[in-house]
Amino acid sequence: MNTKTLCLMLMLSVSSAVLAAPDSQGDMDSRHSNRLEHLSKNLDLTPEQKSQLAQVFKEEEAKLQAIHDETQNRLQEILSKEQLIKLQELKKQGHSKWKKKLADLKSRIAPE
Repeated sequence: MNTKTLCLMLMLSVSSAVLAAPDSQGDMDSRHSNRLEHLSKNLDLTPEQKSQLAQVFKEEEAKLQAIHDETQNRLQEILSKEQLIKLQELKKQGHSKWKKKLADLKSRIAPE
C-alpha cells in the first residue's frame, strides 16, 4: 500500500472518529436538537417539516456511523496491532486538539 493511501485512510479515520464519536449520545442528541431548532427558527419550518428534517438527520447519523464502522473494519484488516494502537493515540490527540479549538472558539464568541 502506498503512503498516500495510508495517509488518506488515517485522515478519514481520525476525522470520522471526531464526527462520529461525541462524548456521549446525549451530546449528539443535543447537537441534533440545536441544529433542528436553529433551522426551524431561521427557516420558519412547519411542524411537519421539522419532523421530516428530524428523520433526515437521524438517517444521516446512521449513514455516518456505518461509514465509520466500515472504515474501522478495513483499518483493522490492513494495519498491524502496533499500528492500530498508534492510530488510537493519534485519534485521542486529534480529538483533544479539536475540543480545545472548539473551546477557544466558544470563548472568543461568548467570553465568560
